[in-house]
Amino acid sequence: MKKVIHRAADRGFANHGWLKSYHTFSFANYYNPDMIHFGALRVLNDDSVKGGMGFGSHPHDNMEIVSIVLDGALAHKDNTGRDKVINKNEVQIMSAGTGIVHSEFNASKTDDVNFLQIWVFPKHRNVAPRYDQQAFDPADRHNKFQEVVSPGEESSKLWLNQDAWFSLGNFDEGQQFAIKPKQAGQGSYLFLISGEATIGEDKLSARDGIGIADYDTLTIDVTKPAEFLLIDVPMIQ
Repeated sequence: MKKVIHRAADRGFANHGWLKSYHTFSFANYYNPDMIHFGALRVLNDDSVKGGMGFGSHPHDNMEIVSIVLDGALAHKDNTGRDKVINKNEVQIMSAGTGIVHSEFNASKTDDVNFLQIWVFPKHRNVAPRYDQQAFDPADRHNKFQEVVSPGEESSKLWLNQDAWFSLGNFDEGQQFAIKPKQAGQGSYLFLISGEATIGEDKLSARDGIGIADYDTLTIDVTKPAEFLLIDVPMIQ
């Protein structure tokens, strides 16, 4: 088994006043040669944006982007005419493909919005740009994982242009669960949104992440009520 642990306190951090952003992997002005990506998982940013503020229009191409709102609401506009709000318990995917220009703003004038933005390298380059979003009932992830993103357009859930799966889970203290690779050559990245858990001798706290590859099954013990994001990706170099 290959394992890497990213501690919350070791993440990159940028404070722009209106934006506080923590970077699990190298991003923008934060560069750590040991934290470039985990397989196809390229970016995991933990962003908080003040009321009335946001990111102006900016381009993306050839990247699969997933936005998960943890608190508040995020407004999204783009050059295709899309104008949507992503609320808590909603997930948005964006296949940037050949290129798209969009903006993201706090939908509230007063309250902060906190969201995770995750980038995944695409399986195929220069595809047609595509957006989608969906609401998920948190009751369906109590003491189990709720799959919210999967590969291939035949999926009934949100889908990406990559062999990647995203799952959310809320577990009570004392619960134990196991994870295993989705398919051969896959690795799993477990991000602890809140709470505490142990994996063998490793203790994880809020906003810690652990990446595991070349494994069969891994058991996690929840030591304080915990919320997890599990990302399964190909272990590309």
